[in-house]
Amino acid sequence: MISVLDLGFGNVGSIVNILKYINVECKVINSKNEIENSSKIIFPGVGSWDNGVEILHKKNILHTLEKKVVKEQTPILGICLGMQLLLESSEEGDLPGLGWISGHVKKFKVEEKNLKVPHMGWNIVKATRKNILAEEFSIDTRFYFVHSYHATDTCEENIIFTCNYGYEFICGINKMNMWGVQFHPEKSHKFGMKLFKKFSEL
Repeated sequence: MISVLDLGFGNVGSIVNILKYINVECKVINSKNEIENSSKIIFPGVGSWDNGVEILHKKNILHTLEKKVVKEQTPILGICLGMQLLLESSEEGDLPGLGWISGHVKKFKVEEKNLKVPHMGWNIVKATRKNILAEEFSIDTRFYFVHSYHATDTCEENIIFTCNYGYEFICGINKMNMWGVQFHPEKSHKFGMKLFKKFSEL
């Protein structure tokens, strides 16, 4: 059973639909008690950095979430802003992130290459090291992106996926039981289905 954390700033409906389509049991959660009873957690997020951090504090779930993920090592998959919030800080805001994985978030600087920000649409994703989420990746594995900011300054051993948009950037991270992807697997059809299936098998 996968718990999809709904804090009001994530694409929860699409995630639930794709999980049901691939016959993975899931439930939507938003309370301390539900977090405590979770065996796997998906942490989606769309929007601005500071707003996401503020909602985490307002919901009063940070202590419970940290206990579950960091201490008890429950698998978690952050998506888009949900991935970014696993890191330490962002150029987009002033508030600190969760800091569970080392790294920061910065805005794309691709104007000199006549590329638009946000980075939006399908793009090839490469696995930088062997990991369970990438077991079925091929040279044409691609995912759907919508973002203006990306991870940087992350320890090399925590980088699992990269993509190129003007330059190579980090789009997937992992540290022990904590996983994060910048792209949207819930909008990425067969490629997203494979990734979610692999996460469900952790």
